[in-house]
Amino acid sequence: MIIYNVTIKVETSVADKWVQWMKEEHINDMMNTGLFSDYRMCKLMEQDEAEGVTFVVQYHTDSIENYQSYVNEHAPKMRQKGLSKFADKMVAFRTVMEVIN
Repeated sequence: MIIYNVTIKVETSVADKWVQWMKEEHINDMMNTGLFSDYRMCKLMEQDEAEGVTFVVQYHTDSIENYQSYVNEHAPKMRQKGLSKFADKMVAFRTVMEVIN
């Protein structure tokens, strides 16, 4: 299994609005690509929140090919939607992991 991991620091002033957008729109858009089988959204705890609240969203997929399809066909549009709504109120970085059991 491949996990596409997105870590986002969101300014406190828009954190609730951002979470609502994620739950109502963005995660649904991600899952509707058909490339991911599951997801998990978490808030990091025991973090200094002076500069914002940190969240982690993990999208699970069965193959690196599905992840590559997402990157090539959907990622620019998805990222632009977030930037158009929250622009300078958030910063994100992305990692890809392979589950080893």
